[in-house]
Amino acid sequence: MVVEVKILKAIKKIIISIVVIAFFAFAIAMTILLLNFNDRGVTQFGDTSLVIIKGDISSEKYKKGDLVIVDSKPIRNINVGDELFVYRLENGGAVTIDLGIIGTVNVEEKNVSFQNGDPYSEEFLIGQSSKVYNKIGGYLAIVQSTVGFLFMIIIPSFLIFIYQLYALVIEIKYGKDEVSNS
Repeated sequence: MVVEVKILKAIKKIIISIVVIAFFAFAIAMTILLLNFNDRGVTQFGDTSLVIIKGDISSEKYKKGDLVIVDSKPIRNINVGDELFVYRLENGGAVTIDLGIIGTVNVEEKNVSFQNGDPYSEEFLIGQSSKVYNKIGGYLAIVQSTVGFLFMIIIPSFLIFIYQLYALVIEIKYGKDEVSNS
């Protein structure tokens, strides 16, 4: 009977350890994504951006909630007819992401125009899609929001810390033998 209880406690400890390790791996990954935001609020690693489709976009390939991996390329490698993601400045300074088909490329002036005539300078170009993850962007947007990060990362981390501190105090106060008997 005592051996069974010790085995169950060991299994419980292993499962809790796995869950805590998985949680902290998730928390570290989300923190890295947030720390790599560029000036326009998009996660960027070198020439690769993680674009979250937050609204309806003018393409059937991308739906709200998709996560699109976008690779940037120099303006000299952009061709007429390419599909390109760009930053669009709205009234009031808000930045949104737009998608369009390239109509003209002017390498000397470092700008492009979409087929609908919208011109974009090289600094507003994001790049071309390389991979799409359906519906993952919606979840990522929730975690990257201020309230989502608070409730999904910060508060659980704080509670885990408090629990570990409590367990340490109990172990110091009552010793290991008393804790294992209860």
